[in-house]
Amino acid sequence: MVRICPKFSTGNGIHPTKMNAKSHTGKFPIVCVGGSAGGLDAYIRLLRNLPSDMGVAIVIVNHLRTVGTLLHEILPQYTSMPVHLITEKLDIEPNQVFIIPEKRDLHILNGQFLLKPISKPRGWPDVITVFMHSLTKNWKGKLIAVIVSGYDGDGAEALCDIQETGGITIAQKPETAGQPDMPESAIASGCIDFVLSPEDIAKKIIEIARLEAN
Repeated sequence: MVRICPKFSTGNGIHPTKMNAKSHTGKFPIVCVGGSAGGLDAYIRLLRNLPSDMGVAIVIVNHLRTVGTLLHEILPQYTSMPVHLITEKLDIEPNQVFIIPEKRDLHILNGQFLLKPISKPRGWPDVITVFMHSLTKNWKGKLIAVIVSGYDGDGAEALCDIQETGGITIAQKPETAGQPDMPESAIASGCIDFVLSPEDIAKKIIEIARLEAN
């Protein structure tokens, strides 16, 4: 069952405008975008529709166990925000895109990224779930969790915790995903606020960022 939060109405025709990040407090929103197989299409469609000055940090957690990621080389073509491959103790900053490296679990602490050896080296990775749990424990700003195309159900286990901390959860519409397993698992968790296409996910992020900036 999909739970819709009425206070965030779907807005058609949202125009990106400059929003002031609460960077001086370390409480700006973080958007965690979790995906896997077919995720590249969703990342591109999402980033193409996000402004570069909305005051949020975008963290793309693509669950790769052994294959090296090239997202930090591909995605700069589709956004004017700086795109970084995450390294140990890299500062989390708004208006930037961060990419998880392969073979690592991702955590945050004191406004920085921490990398640890992957805790589940066999079977389907759970790096999205691990990072989301770390966010709920260690980040005071607004959390937006987005699950897009991918195999298995990584991330679904952490969605209720995101909601309990006041965060917003979004799943890609399965019919718009190259591989619908992950969005379907997220929806089945019962802890999804919105089910949207990548383009409409971008509109929703802009809307939430506007509210947080005021």
